[in-house]
Amino acid sequence: MVKVIREADFGQAEECALAVLDFSATWCGPCKMLAPVLEKLSEEMKGKAEFFKVDVDENPNLAVRFAIQSIPALIFLKNGKEVGREIGFKPEAALRSTLESFLG
Repeated sequence: MVKVIREADFGQAEECALAVLDFSATWCGPCKMLAPVLEKLSEEMKGKAEFFKVDVDENPNLAVRFAIQSIPALIFLKNGKEVGREIGFKPEAALRSTLESFLG
């Protein structure tokens, strides 16, 4: 399950062994296309990775903190440190491969 996260409770993501942050917005078409892919991967990766949705309109300080200039943007955190990022829509297989590389 992808959890909606706000700036006030962002510490949850930083405490995860592997966190996937989905920076998106309700008006963004590619973000809407990516959402079901992330939901599926979050179920597959349960216990290995945590998935979080960050609305850039509601959390502008987080968007600035991670220098988000284009959405959708996926930020991968490993033990609170950024280890990678993907910009734009990516197919399920490509994202699965990326996630597995961080887990392996």
